[in-house]
Amino acid sequence: MRIDPNHEQLDQIDRKILRLLAQDGRIAVTELSKAVGLSKSPTQVRLKRLQDEGYIQGFRALLDPAKMGQEHVAFTEVRLTDTTEKALTAFNHAVMDVVEIETCHMIAGSFDYLLKVRTSDIQSYRRILGEVISALPFVGSTSTHVSMQAVKDSAV
Repeated sequence: MRIDPNHEQLDQIDRKILRLLAQDGRIAVTELSKAVGLSKSPTQVRLKRLQDEGYIQGFRALLDPAKMGQEHVAFTEVRLTDTTEKALTAFNHAVMDVVEIETCHMIAGSFDYLLKVRTSDIQSYRRILGEVISALPFVGSTSTHVSMQAVKDSAV
């Protein structure tokens, strides 16, 4: 993860802590403190502050999609029939409940949203598209792009 060196609220040690955590979220505090040149207590204080201020939003396990039987990835462009704040909010809330939608971005361009959808295969994707995504609030049309290979897929 690239951290803006000009961000005024973070000093060099904070930025190093964040970089190391982005690489290994399970790094022990003692190892982290050695890597940044502080003792354990000041490192823990910084970690707590970075969490409290929202720089660190949480920790999670990165799962292997192939081993989970979920290696089919499609990117779905979504055009809404209505882009009022009410329609956008309804769509945003509904997307949160669809586990197959891995990411959802509102887009400035020729369509309204770009979804990253992960399923087991093309048949599963077709079912999710037809039964779930197309039925989300205010969906007018969709267009699909199937991923052939993830060249770079970073969580951050």
